[in-house]
Amino acid sequence: MRLLVIEDNRSLVANLFEYFEARGHTLDAAPDGITGLHLAGKSAYDVVILDWMLPRMDGREVLRRLRENENSGVPVIMLTARDELPDKIAGFRAGADDYLTKPFALPELEVRIEALIARVAGRGRKRILEVEDLRLDMATLEATRAGQPLHLYPACRKLLEILMQASPAAVSRERLEHALWGDDPPDGDMLRSHIYELRRSVDGPFPVKLIHTLPRVGYRLAAIARDDPDGI
Repeated sequence: MRLLVIEDNRSLVANLFEYFEARGHTLDAAPDGITGLHLAGKSAYDVVILDWMLPRMDGREVLRRLRENENSGVPVIMLTARDELPDKIAGFRAGADDYLTKPFALPELEVRIEALIARVAGRGRKRILEVEDLRLDMATLEATRAGQPLHLYPACRKLLEILMQASPAAVSRERLEHALWGDDPPDGDMLRSHIYELRRSVDGPFPVKLIHTLPRVGYRLAAIARDDPDGI
């Protein structure tokens, strides 16, 4: 799962990262409402964990705006210390899919997230990433280009997912390394080796190259015009 945590309590965020990353999930975090809304609109997430009381923009306003944009269907769990019925009703009316009061047990949050994802899958919500003629089905993990199946190692598939979600924006080397190895990347330039293998599958047989290196920055996946100086 890929989760977005919009929460200003650093200790709680650290606990969430420790718990869910140990179970193989990917998390992004935002310490305020405006940053959280920006991240939610920029990338695809399985679930958003949203605090009610946030600096710069409160959780209900974040949720209201989130429901108005292209990511309106992403499941949202609201976190709050408010446990009165009128507060819960206000949260649901703002567009929350679930509501969890603080303090809470992390295993309870986990099962609520799993239930939300199962509910969304039951409604037939598809998770298919597309860039030009490249497709990645997040449900089956099948990747194709121009209708031809691509055979990817798990690490390459993870890199492809991140690059496609960010496309056409660049993704830093640090973010890609963290996605594969957390805070303990291996010695040597293993990331470059994985990118090389990914290029062989995604770009090798095709005339239009989609994976591009941005020196001193990272990589991006996009169709770039021949005269684009970044189309390396």
